Amino acid sequence: MKYRLTLKSKNKKTGPIPVSTTSADSCPPSCPFAKGGCYAKGGPLAIVWRQVDDIGTSLSEFCGTIAKLPAGQLWRHNQAGDLPGQGETIDAKALDQIVKANQGRRGFTYTHKSPFNKHNANAIAKANANGFTINLSGNNLAHADKLASLGIAPVVAVLPSDGTSTTTPAGRKVVQCPATNRENVTCASCQLCQRQRDVIVGFPAHGAAHRKASAIAA
Repeated sequence: MKYRLTLKSKNKKTGPIPVSTTSADSCPPSCPFAKGGCYAKGGPLAIVWRQVDDIGTSLSEFCGTIAKLPAGQLWRHNQAGDLPGQGETIDAKALDQIVKANQGRRGFTYTHKSPFNKHNANAIAKANANGFTINLSGNNLAHADKLASLGIAPVVAVLPSDGTSTTTPAGRKVVQCPATNRENVTCASCQLCQRQRDVIVGFPAHGAAHRKASAIAA
């Protein structure tokens, strides 16, 4: 498994913060977007993702670079890819290394690895408790409710591309990602996904396969 860190992203949604990319085999096969709807499989990001296994670094090199980021630096782990560990199970020891490297910095990420697995749940909860924010990724708002009920991490969800929602089926508040509907707002300025919170952050389906993603989110 390889990792690539871009120290200054050119993505207009993230803003000029460090962003990483992890080998595609980190993604769980159970992710419903794996067979259609994954935004990272289209556009310029897909090219970057395909290059990771050839030009990416080892976990130790990656963590060494993270540990050298300025104190308080906001950074996004995995613009493509998932938490360490092939397939469905998190490699807790590898994740611990990333969490340790992040100490004093403000890293955040998202995961589709199932938190209903006790091993994964413990690893995710530990990371969040130690300053590395892992958001649980909901396939839709009903799924987001199930994830939020675990109480171990903040939650995000995919929204249909042609509409917005303000609450989940269970009544939890939903806030659409400000970078998707407001000009001059980026991850660098918003930082909502890095915070521990109760509100669900919603991301309208986007990218080349947004129609497939939107159907899953409906």
